[in-house]
Amino acid sequence: MVAIAAQLTAEAYPKVQRNQDFKVLNDEDLKYFHSFLNDDEIIEANGDDLVTYNQDWMNKYRGQSNLVLLPKSTEKVSKIMKYCNEQKLAVVPQGGNTDLVGASVPVFDEIILSLRQMNKVRDFDPVSGAFKCDAGVVMKDAHQFLRDNDHIFPLDLPSRNACQVGGVVSTNAGGLNLLRYGSLHGNVLGLEVVLPNGEIISNIDALRKDNTGYDLKQLFIGAEGTIGVITGVSILAAPKPKALNNTFIGLESFDIVQDLFVKAKKELSEILSAFEFMDNGSIKCTIEYLKDEPFLLKKEHPFYVLIETSGSNQDHDQEKLSAFIKSALEEKLISESHMAANIDEYNKIWTWRKSVPPACNSYGGMYKYDMSLKLKDLYSVSDAVTKRLNAAGLIGDAPKPIVASVGYGHVGDGNIHLNIAVREFTKEIEGLLEPFVYEYIQSKKGSISAEHGIGFHKHGHLHYSRSEIEIRFMKEIKKHYDPNAILNPYKYV
Repeated sequence: MVAIAAQLTAEAYPKVQRNQDFKVLNDEDLKYFHSFLNDDEIIEANGDDLVTYNQDWMNKYRGQSNLVLLPKSTEKVSKIMKYCNEQKLAVVPQGGNTDLVGASVPVFDEIILSLRQMNKVRDFDPVSGAFKCDAGVVMKDAHQFLRDNDHIFPLDLPSRNACQVGGVVSTNAGGLNLLRYGSLHGNVLGLEVVLPNGEIISNIDALRKDNTGYDLKQLFIGAEGTIGVITGVSILAAPKPKALNNTFIGLESFDIVQDLFVKAKKELSEILSAFEFMDNGSIKCTIEYLKDEPFLLKKEHPFYVLIETSGSNQDHDQEKLSAFIKSALEEKLISESHMAANIDEYNKIWTWRKSVPPACNSYGGMYKYDMSLKLKDLYSVSDAVTKRLNAAGLIGDAPKPIVASVGYGHVGDGNIHLNIAVREFTKEIEGLLEPFVYEYIQSKKGSISAEHGIGFHKHGHLHYSRSEIEIRFMKEIKKHYDPNAILNPYKYV
């Protein structure tokens, strides 16, 4: 289905007003940028002609920028930021534009600062595993480079073909293997960052252990480009596993999903690298999206789980996973399963999990929520939202606006993604979802953002997960680093 052309964010959210302190771009500004940027580092056009930069991946937010800057060096980023700060020109840093909360696109006419042409690998140490690269390196290319050097990037996402290393660090993305490799707060060794005033702060050559003063890089991980523009990253790559196995499983309840996770931690322990769940609705959308691709299981189930193992001995790991599945069948924890027999089947199994987001978005768009909860409460939010939308009579065949309300996510780190696949965005749907979703999460002492961030979507909602003093500290940090508030305005705090 053809994607919805997003309504201008400024029109969809008229209560958000352009900051009158910000300058409107003029010919003198363009002349300055042309003085040190090459022709292929500047795109000037009407906002409608820059839709791939102005509009987000979910077709929900669209800005009105008429200028995209694509510098090829940190020094040029520095000159851009220094000038914009002095002139009070608002700037939106942008990576692969796969963001899911409206953080990487303008709200009004902010200049788009794209990092896509800063895409070089800087260094790799095969002994320590330290990998250094420009922020604009696409994650797929980082994975390929490291695989060629017997290592892997410690993060994987369904958007790996487009998302960039700097972007995933700036949003503190979690991904599919956090269970095994941990978060970016632990894996990032150092950063190179351009501050709003053009100063360059860098500890990209940092050692794995360095206890000299505040660990400043942590401020920029997950800050969504609001206090600095990440231009370089040093990250700890993991050794490439010699053995990869996975299995796709059908189950009858979310309680059984939890029981199976406990069993997997005990019996697969050191080789367990991913434990993903999908509900029936998310797989139905994916079956329709993948069309002629035969489904992995013979029967339909209320829930599905993908388990991945990674280790050093293929025979050992395959035997261990097979024994686990056999035991789970005997204990009647699982109804049926499909275990990969080779690498092609391994990739095919992952396709069914990674295709859930684009499947939900393929009907025209989707409302998307990313939350963390205690495991016992994890799926309850999906049940509550679906019940609420059904009661309003909004889910069903056209002309009803909602195709499906589905839940899936990462059991290993207590993270659920709630996708409401829609034919159109309406204020009625939005009014039923918010603040209901946030209030529900608050009542369960969860987080309104597990890994996707705050952006424009959740701006003003931090109080559902953070205390008053925490929010005050965040605002003070923003004011200290960006006193003119030019970096990614109208978002975050």
